[in-house]
Amino acid sequence: MPESATQQKQQIFVREATGLVKNVSFLDTIALNLSNMSVGPLLTTIAGFAGATFVIAPSVSGLNLVVASAIAFLLSVPQIVIYTIMSRRYPRAGGDYVYVSRNFGGFWGSTLSFWGYTMETLAFIALVALLVDFSIGGAGLSLGGSFSTWGLLFTNGTTQFVVAASIFAILIGINIAKPKAGYRLVTAITLFGVFSLLLTMGVYLAAGQSGVANYINGFAQAVKLTGSDSSYQALAASYTPSGLPFDLNFNNMIFIMPVIFAFVYPWLNAAPAVASEIKGSRALRWNVPISAFTGFLLLTGAFAVLYGVAGMPFVNAVFSSKAYAGFGLNFFSLAMGIAGGGVVSWIIGLGWIAMQLGTMAYAVIIFSRYLLAQSMDRFLPSKLAYVSPRFGSPVVAHLVDLVITLALIGITAYFFENISGIFGAIIASMIYFVFIGLAATKHALQKEKGTTKVVLALAGIGNAIVFGFVSYQYLANPGFTGLNNVTYFYVIATFIAGALIYLGSRWYHKKRGIDISLNYKELPPE
Repeated sequence: MPESATQQKQQIFVREATGLVKNVSFLDTIALNLSNMSVGPLLTTIAGFAGATFVIAPSVSGLNLVVASAIAFLLSVPQIVIYTIMSRRYPRAGGDYVYVSRNFGGFWGSTLSFWGYTMETLAFIALVALLVDFSIGGAGLSLGGSFSTWGLLFTNGTTQFVVAASIFAILIGINIAKPKAGYRLVTAITLFGVFSLLLTMGVYLAAGQSGVANYINGFAQAVKLTGSDSSYQALAASYTPSGLPFDLNFNNMIFIMPVIFAFVYPWLNAAPAVASEIKGSRALRWNVPISAFTGFLLLTGAFAVLYGVAGMPFVNAVFSSKAYAGFGLNFFSLAMGIAGGGVVSWIIGLGWIAMQLGTMAYAVIIFSRYLLAQSMDRFLPSKLAYVSPRFGSPVVAHLVDLVITLALIGITAYFFENISGIFGAIIASMIYFVFIGLAATKHALQKEKGTTKVVLALAGIGNAIVFGFVSYQYLANPGFTGLNNVTYFYVIATFIAGALIYLGSRWYHKKRGIDISLNYKELPPE
């Protein structure tokens, strides 16, 4: 007697349903995407340490962050269109992995997703874990007094590892025991982070230029800075205008585009990756555009307030100053200093930490969904697809994430200078986004009709062009983008690993009468 279609499908996929529960509200989807967009981590890495964007940029002349943010947002519009449409066509755990693999087949789809998101995310989580450490230490130093000693503890590798590892383990534990609480935690942290960012802008607006100048002048005198770093006026005067209309040097703005893209605008895949858990069609339809526009307003607004109050000459000069970088001066710590301590400084400091923590908390959830989706297709070992009937969470996927990420956190905490190139693995994601665009175009031409067909096809082509150029920028400027031999080894090794895993899995299952390539011809279980 021949097998029914249901029996055949059950044999191909690990099981007929993921076992996940629809726990994700509309607000949760927005929070997930905003945490994914990492506005706080970008504001933290623009200035404040030796390797900060403005410190290592060849020139900050005419580098207007407001305009740069607006350009980056416009370049990300094709990505917004793609995720908005495709997450409704493929509402499954794993998001873009599902539609890339369904359009390019198992070998290329699985390899690219494993390489461009799964393995890159591990490196990114380790980086953000250390940014949580740095923000705790930086907030302590900015509060001054006895907190300065507390802040100095976070310059020690052991402290960095213990704190980051403990926080990460707690987040994993929460998501294993109560997935719904994991989502609500991301939402709560994100809302507090947004509130603190708005408060930070309010502090700048209330202080005005004189407030910024008074703080910088007092700080420079207290730590005995000289020359162009000696005062607000000296810093502003040291800035060299570009000489171009409106002092806009588009070459310099395009040059830092890889940094903005590494943190913010293209990262809209969080909610689509949990699409099968989202409650309601409105949330599925609108979460991406609302999140993208909100992230744009928050980041661009922060830059606009900073420039409007302190002036672009001062901001560009102080953020590119090695002396002030040595004291950890960035968007948040400057506002804490201007606020003068007390409750407001505390809230800004806690918000600074929360914005890094939110990024880590979202990544714990999303990474496990990619592992789950890839294992449901039998690309990865089927044990990773296990969802606890008691908790409704992918327990094994979370535990694998815990073990690997703790190892990466430990390595980066103790050997940061030697291993920091691993964070350049973000180039794999930029290349992966090229294929996301191409997959969207292929889908549009084969399966869509009318206006949607044209819009999605053009968005896909535009996306491929944008991220092809961004990928080129990464490769053309390795000193700025952080690419080195460690990066190249990690990127090449993870791509080869993805290809070998697929080929090995297909061979293994074929010997047992299962052709896993058939998985990629239909939607996976919900």
